[in-house]
Amino acid sequence: MLVPADKLRTMYQNMTTTRSFEEMAMRLFSLGKVHGTAHFCIGEEATAAGVCAAIESQDLIYATHRGHGQSISKGMDVNTMMAEFLGKATGVCKGKGGCMHIADVGAGNLGANGIVGGGIPIAVGAALSTAMQKIDRIVVCFFGDGASNQGTFHEALNLASVWRLPVLFVCINNQYGMSMHVSKSMNIVDISVRAASYGLPGRSVDGNDVVAVYEAAREARAFVITGGPFLLVLNTYRITGHSKSDAGLYRSKDEVESWKKKDPLRGFAAYLQEHGVCTAEEVKVMDAQGVSIVEKALAFAESSVEPSLDTVEDDVYA
Repeated sequence: MLVPADKLRTMYQNMTTTRSFEEMAMRLFSLGKVHGTAHFCIGEEATAAGVCAAIESQDLIYATHRGHGQSISKGMDVNTMMAEFLGKATGVCKGKGGCMHIADVGAGNLGANGIVGGGIPIAVGAALSTAMQKIDRIVVCFFGDGASNQGTFHEALNLASVWRLPVLFVCINNQYGMSMHVSKSMNIVDISVRAASYGLPGRSVDGNDVVAVYEAAREARAFVITGGPFLLVLNTYRITGHSKSDAGLYRSKDEVESWKKKDPLRGFAAYLQEHGVCTAEEVKVMDAQGVSIVEKALAFAESSVEPSLDTVEDDVYA
């Protein structure tokens, strides 16, 4: 598959903007400007950028709690994302969702879920709605390797298969469910083989290769739009801990360093130059643009007002 040059540049821009966003978010935590916790996707940027570039604008996504990159790559406004991260009234969810529950239906992001595997059946529900309304779109459901051991995963895949719903299940296998390595939580090497149990196709690809992710997701979407659900597994690695409070003592420095050498941004930057899509200078410009986008977003967020107490019950349905 020949990927258009503009598509390749867009994917890189989304990846470097995501990296800048995550690094800024980590810094804000260290400065005590954000409370609670957060889950960062540093090292996983190719998974979001590749999948979101492969789907159509009308398609919907259901993100993970590690979903900043998925939100950015789906086209959400980084200013309102940062404002939401800082709990400001100008946040995309009016400061009530925080980093783990960012959502923007207008951009096609149905949100995220703090419960492991909790979003999978909800995404199937959105796909059922899509099928019943005969809308030309698919629903993409992102989740982690740990979620594939939850009952919701198995129930949702089974029901989606029985009803042939237009949902693309995307498992981001970053090797760890919190502190447990996948080899200790499941007795299979390739998570995609689980698809066969429910009569649907599955495929596993290198999640650090954004071009491979794009091509696989593009082919998967073509199947889903007419043939029903598909399980796509993207094998990658999270460089940071499970959350901001995770020191990562359960894995060795050598392991982390070996994966840092597979940095998806570094690899993709080299790919762009080798294939004549961008020069080294143009890559640097996109990197700087990513930093600039995030710095402007921070300025917007910090200048925004705090939510008023008068709005505390707004948007509460029960």
